[in-house]
Amino acid sequence: MQTLTPGMAAPDFALPTDQGTVFQLSRHRGHTVILFFYPQDDTEGCTVENQEFSALNAEFAALGATLLGLSPDDVASHCAFRDKYGLQVPLASDPDHKAIGPYNIWRLKKNYGREYMGIVRTTIIIGPDGTIADIIPVARIKGHAARVLARLKQLIPGPHTD
Repeated sequence: MQTLTPGMAAPDFALPTDQGTVFQLSRHRGHTVILFFYPQDDTEGCTVENQEFSALNAEFAALGATLLGLSPDDVASHCAFRDKYGLQVPLASDPDHKAIGPYNIWRLKKNYGREYMGIVRTTIIIGPDGTIADIIPVARIKGHAARVLARLKQLIPGPHTD
């Protein structure tokens, strides 16, 4: 699997969402898209991450950015997760790894000495030209959405109010 780096073309994909639509990345050309990959709906860390992105959704939108959360969970799980926590960001279902695979997010992980394959929590900023602007591994879940917003402000020219 090829390792993606900033400047490379972002792999296109089309996935169903909790909103009853299909999100196809190439249809968003001309706009910044932020993909945040997370392991599983309704788990502690994933809930915090989704709630924080939801809380900042309007600020991302004001910068012209579209947010999309992706996990291997099915659409029904996403809908229940969204409704339970009032989430405001579209959630894409990727059980077949149509995006998870090309973005190299499914990797070997270690937890308490146990090795297994799983989602490596990562956020990818895709520029309006369809190339990867930045890849941000999640070192700490709490505050990650705010760090992504700050990075986006660095990438977009012009004055920003904080």
